[in-house]
Amino acid sequence: MDIPFRVDLSDKVIAITGGGGVLMSGFARVLAECGARVALLDIDEKAAKAVAETVNKEGGRAVAVRCDCLDKASIKLARDEIADVFGCVNFLINGAGGNSPSGTTDIEVMAKGVSGVKTFFDLDAQGLKFVFDLNVLSAFLVTQVMAEDMVNNGGGNIINISSMNAFRPLTKIPAYSAAKAGVSNLTQWLAVHFAPCGIRVNAIAPGFFVTNQNKTLLFDENSEPTARTKKILAHTPMKRLGAAEDLAGTLLWLANDSASGFVTGIVIPVDGGFSAYSGV
Repeated sequence: MDIPFRVDLSDKVIAITGGGGVLMSGFARVLAECGARVALLDIDEKAAKAVAETVNKEGGRAVAVRCDCLDKASIKLARDEIADVFGCVNFLINGAGGNSPSGTTDIEVMAKGVSGVKTFFDLDAQGLKFVFDLNVLSAFLVTQVMAEDMVNNGGGNIINISSMNAFRPLTKIPAYSAAKAGVSNLTQWLAVHFAPCGIRVNAIAPGFFVTNQNKTLLFDENSEPTARTKKILAHTPMKRLGAAEDLAGTLLWLANDSASGFVTGIVIPVDGGFSAYSGV
């Protein structure tokens, strides 16, 4: 995989949650290209194995580990499995997350007399809880398990995956927007808490990237941009959607202790300018 620049990560054992997904699989390939040993954690073991096979064919070192990031016992088993293969984790990427229709409205704004569509008043509390658990609780639990070795071994690096939604919440997706704001806030809290232990904690906030979860929302059956995608592009100064490669430079900078060793507690938007644009 082409990378923008190379750093030496040969001393890193990296656990990536959501490792079978589009963006996190790209992260795995970039980090492995720089010498890291990469463990891909995912509840979908088949997807994680496919990514691990790709990394290993490219000359990297990767292993797939089935893990339910909402089950602490499962996370502990994953930690032990990684330790047996590669050694203790000293670098964690909390990439597991996503949205759900159960936390999404059908309309962008409310109006009196609206009927026949799912509004804010029709959203179920369990749907909101599911999205918060998927994004915030998973990061909390995995960090709780993986960071213990980092504290005992003298330091580490944690990167959370927030979202442009944490800066500018989108219509229709209150649960996801609020959950990613929670990820950003948790990132800052963890950065302060772990600073004396030599653990840096930062977050990357991607803008609009095409993934398996959102591609049917962004493009119609003819692969043409949907009306919502056209609105997104109209409010993205760079006038395009992101590609996985667009995250590589920010990832490698945060991964390199020499380059970003005094950086902790920040959330970096990689969004083509979306979060900066007021619309006028």
